[in-house]
Amino acid sequence: MPIDLGSILLKGRDVTLRPLEHGDAEALAKAAAASREHYGYSPVPDGLSGAHDYIDRALQGRDVGKRYPFAIIYLGRIVGSTSYWDFQPWEWPARSRMQRHDRPDTCEIGATWLAASAQRTRCNTESKFLLLSHAFEKWAVHRVMLRTDSRNGRSRAAIERIGAKFEGIHRADKPAEDGTVRDSAFFSIVAAEWAGVKKHLIGKLK
Repeated sequence: MPIDLGSILLKGRDVTLRPLEHGDAEALAKAAAASREHYGYSPVPDGLSGAHDYIDRALQGRDVGKRYPFAIIYLGRIVGSTSYWDFQPWEWPARSRMQRHDRPDTCEIGATWLAASAQRTRCNTESKFLLLSHAFEKWAVHRVMLRTDSRNGRSRAAIERIGAKFEGIHRADKPAEDGTVRDSAFFSIVAAEWAGVKKHLIGKLK
């Protein structure tokens, strides 16, 4: 059965992450329209109808327990979207005290994109800080994964800047946005590393 994560609202100084809604389509379309220069490797809505389709797919994923999509609100306006992904409880050995079914043991952060005006600001760093804090401190996950198209140097550098460690390339991992078969670069942060990563992110956000 899918994990019921409830309603998640994450608030920082300049960023708020709230559950994505059907009514966000116009704001998402506007955010994606400013400049599409860096969207070649990412699924980003194009136009109002594209935004409606994007939200429909994201909410369908949430309904079947595969995804938890957020609207990213930066300085009072919607500037993009991000998601928890592939959150799962593990099946531990019988009678293990580690067994749980109400929250995930691991999760992925992905499907993140930002309006051109929010790129190269504190928005992405603060968003990741909020998501990672919730995952490690509320859910007590053992690992958070991040992945991107192996060709996307810009995204890979951004993931490394938050403190995630490169794990390697998974070949033929999934369909790419350009219609090819994508190799993905995988990164992760594990629970033992979170205190150091948290300190690093707080420093970047000062």
